[in-house]
This record gives sequence, structure tokens and C-alpha cells, in this order.
Amino acid sequence: MKNLFTLKKYFLRYKAKLLFGVLFIILSNAGSIYIPLIIKDAINALTSKITIGVLIHYAVLIVSASLFAGFFRYLIRQMIIVVSREIEYDLREDFWTHIQKLPMRYFQNNSTGNVMAHATNDVNAVRSFLGPAVMYSTDTVIRLIITIAVMISLSPTLTFYSLIPLPFLSVLVYKIGKLIHEKFTLIQEKFSELTTKAQENFAGIRVIKSYVREENEIKQFKKLSKDYQNRNMEMIRIQAFLQPVLFLITGLSVIIIIWFGGVRIIHGNFNLGDLTAFIAYLGILTWPVIAFGWVINMVQQAEASMKRLNKIFAEPYEIKDDEKTNHSIKDIKGEIKFDNVSFRYNENLRYVLKNINLKIPAGTTLAIMGYTGEGKTSFINLIPRLYDCIEGEVSIDGENVKSIPLEILRTKIGVVQQESFLFSDTIANNITYGLRDISQAKVIESSRIAHFDKDVETFPQGYETIMGERGITLSGGQKQRACLARALAIDPKILILDDSFSAVDTNTEEEILKSLKEFMKNRTSIIISHRISTVKDADKIIVLSEGEIAEQGTHDELVALDGIYADLHYKQLLEKELEELN
Repeated sequence: MKNLFTLKKYFLRYKAKLLFGVLFIILSNAGSIYIPLIIKDAINALTSKITIGVLIHYAVLIVSASLFAGFFRYLIRQMIIVVSREIEYDLREDFWTHIQKLPMRYFQNNSTGNVMAHATNDVNAVRSFLGPAVMYSTDTVIRLIITIAVMISLSPTLTFYSLIPLPFLSVLVYKIGKLIHEKFTLIQEKFSELTTKAQENFAGIRVIKSYVREENEIKQFKKLSKDYQNRNMEMIRIQAFLQPVLFLITGLSVIIIIWFGGVRIIHGNFNLGDLTAFIAYLGILTWPVIAFGWVINMVQQAEASMKRLNKIFAEPYEIKDDEKTNHSIKDIKGEIKFDNVSFRYNENLRYVLKNINLKIPAGTTLAIMGYTGEGKTSFINLIPRLYDCIEGEVSIDGENVKSIPLEILRTKIGVVQQESFLFSDTIANNITYGLRDISQAKVIESSRIAHFDKDVETFPQGYETIMGERGITLSGGQKQRACLARALAIDPKILILDDSFSAVDTNTEEEILKSLKEFMKNRTSIIISHRISTVKDADKIIVLSEGEIAEQGTHDELVALDGIYADLHYKQLLEKELEELN
């Protein structure tokens, strides 16, 4: 139960409504528990002279008590169940906010499907505890207290006999509750695997179809689904055992009461009406006992889910504004400096960047080249603090990037990632993503520079055309140009292009670079590319090899150096000549 105690702050937020809910539970139970007393008096009255008027009197009392109890039962649901939905909303919002602020490292180590399972199944399991479980557990406790108090007033001895089976019930519920907790944890873990598999299949459907792997994926999903079903069946078998046993135990109580109560009636020590009321009260206790088993199920499920959620809530914000943040910084100019910077993704992994020392003056263009896996993307990820360096310091305008407010830092840096990502929204909304107010003219201008405007004109609704998931309706080159337009629209002081023209043909790339020349004036630009034609006009070019700067200089200087850059240059010239011959 310790994990569910973390929900305390949500309960305190709605304590007034919850207190009213408890009050309504007391009033509703008072009405329900009064009914057997009316029945007792009515049956006892049958042994003496009784009139139609008296019977009507008792009937009216029963109907009135039922209406009273029913009215407050309605108010209970209006209070507690509604509060559970409001807390569910708050919990989901807190979860979503926390997830958004977690570092890239977390998403690197956790699958999308797993996070989705937390946001759906786990939150829903906790909601079931917040609503039905809280309502029925409170109702059960209050009903037990009031009912047993009334039963004691009728006959302490019979009450004692009727409660004999309850210790066995407590032991049973404790042991089964532990089993349910274990089984539900396993179910949630398997559900995460199932969700991950589904998400990967939907995202990679084109690859699956291209390699004719549909049958194989169906078999794998079927196996995961069967495992998920088997784990659910294991828990269902436990639940199926619990309910009949609860009925059996409450039934034993009825048998005990009928036996001992009947003996007392025979000896003239008890009235028939009193025994009838006693049996009615045992009937009233039957539902709380059964509800108790149901509540145990929901509590154990919620405990398992809340444990998983708390594990995520415990994940620290590695990259955030803190006491070292200089909130007086409202803008940046763009001078970037790497001072003995080293970086690796995890402690048990090798360094992908080692002892990087580099100064990029504001308003200049730096190009980064190197073979695949040499740390080029890792290099540019340190500038907007998608990751923080392990050793050394990255600074902008002389200020450590860790001291610049994150919002200022990232809104002043336009990044076009290596993998183009577009939302399932209109083209205009994708280009203006992250901006509150932007004119249509600005959208068109950004598209023009990215050479995307001509493509947009061919779409049915122009900039209001809805793109499919991840921009599936666009070609690779169109996606890259749309992402470039998005980066240009924020009017960044630093523009980072991470191999952003890989899906664009050489002629289109040259046209884009010509358009970018004017835009890049007085802006710091960093271009990662495998094409010499893309980087040859940069103010400075560095070549990364094994995480270190192996070469640096202008295009001509590096060609004359006859190293890695020159080797790439000659190979690409040869490829171009071969293409022209063909």
C-alpha cells in the first residue's frame, strides 16, 4: 500500500468533496440499516392484533427509508466517482508533464510502447482505486460498523457467533491479495511488451510490407497476445476462487445464526422478528464482504500500477533550470565554444566525444564531416542541451549553456534533425510548431527558402493539407524541406543542419544552399553532411574521427592536407565522374 500513499496530495486537493461523500455514505447506510428494524417490528406485530393501517404504516416507512438511502447513494457517486475522474485527470496531466521534461537518455533506454502502457493501463488501474475502490471500501467499513453495532444491540451473543468465520476471511483475503498483486504486476509488464510490439509494427508497416514479413509479425504478436492472455487467466482463476469462498463464509454465518437463533426462539428467549432482522443484517453484510474481495482486487492492481508510475515519477530531470541558471539572459548572439569537452551516453559505454576544443565565432558557418558513427550528431546535441557533456564545458557568448534558461536557449536554436519528424497535422501547423503568433507570409517565406513552397502548391488544400502520421504522405526530400522550413520559421540565432539534405537531390540541394546564404548572414550555422559540395563554402570545416577533431580548416586547406577530408573529396569527385559517364 506504500505506493498508493503517494496519492495523498490528490485526495487533499479534493478533501471537501470527499468528506461530503463520506457523510452521504453514512446517511445512505443509516437508511438501509433502518429497514430491517422496521421489518422486525412489523413481524413482531403479526403475533398480536394488527390492522391494515398498521401494515400500511410499516410499508410507508420501508419505502421512505429506501428512498432516503437511494437518494444519498446517488449523491455518493456524484461526489466520490466524479472526484476520481478529476484526480485521474490531474494524475494523467502530471504524468504527461513529467514525461515531457525527462531527458533524452530516458527515452533512449525505454520503449515508446512501455511509456504508452503507463499512460493508459496503469493510470486507468489507479483510477479504479480512486473511485470504486475508495467508495466501496469506505462504504464497507461504515456499513460494517453500523450494522454490527445494531446487531449487538439486538443480541451480543448471536453477533459473536455470526462473526466467528471473519478471522478466516481476513487470512484468506491477505494471502489472495498478495497473489493478485504479483500476478497483476506480471500482466502489466506483458501489456507493455504487447503495446511496444503494436507501436513498432504500426510505425514500421512500410518496412514489414516491403520485406513481406506480415505472417512473421502476426505470429510474434499472436505469441505475445497469448502470453498476455495466459497471465490474465492466472489472475482470473484466483479471482474466480475468491468470490465463491466469500459467499461460503457469509453463508456459514447465516447457518450459525439460524441454528442458535432458532434454539433461542424455541426456548422463548428470542422473537421471530428479531431473528428475521438478524438474518437481514447478515444479508446486508454479505455485499460489503463480497465488495471487500472486489476492492482487494482493485487495490492490489492499483498498487502494482502506482509502483510502476512512481518509478517514472522518481526519474530525475537531468537537464533543467536550477539555482545556477542566469534568468537575466534573454537572448543570445551565437558565439559557441567547446572547452575540453568529452561525452558518452552511459557510464558503461565508450566516449563518443573526447577532448573537443573549438571556438565558433558568432555569424560564421562551421561544417562537420567524418565517417558514420564518429560523434557528429552527439556534437551538435550538446549545444541545445539535449544532452549535457560529461567533462569540460560548452558555452555560448561566454556563458555556460547550463546557466542559460532552457527556454531561451532552445527557442534561439533551430535544429533540423537527421531523422525528419512531422506531426499528423496541417503543413502550416508543422512549420509553425513551437510558435504562438506567426503570419502566413512568414510561413510562405520559410517554405520558399527551404524550396518547399512549390511542393505545397501542388497539394489539395495547400498549407492546410493534413499530412499522415509522421508525414507519411510526403517523400523523404519533402519531409526534410518541411523540417527545414520549421527551423527557419523560428528565426534562430543558431541554425543546425544535421545531414538535412541526404534525401534531396544534388541540384535541389544547391538551390537550397543558395537561398540559405542570405538567411545565414549574421547567424551562426553548423552543417553536418557527407557531401563535400554541401560544406566546401563553410568558414571552417572540422573532421571528426573516433570522437576527436582529426582535421580542421577551410576546404582548400583540408584538401592540401591530404587526409580524411581529401580522401572523401577525391572519392566523391570520382563518383560524380562515373555518374556523368553513365
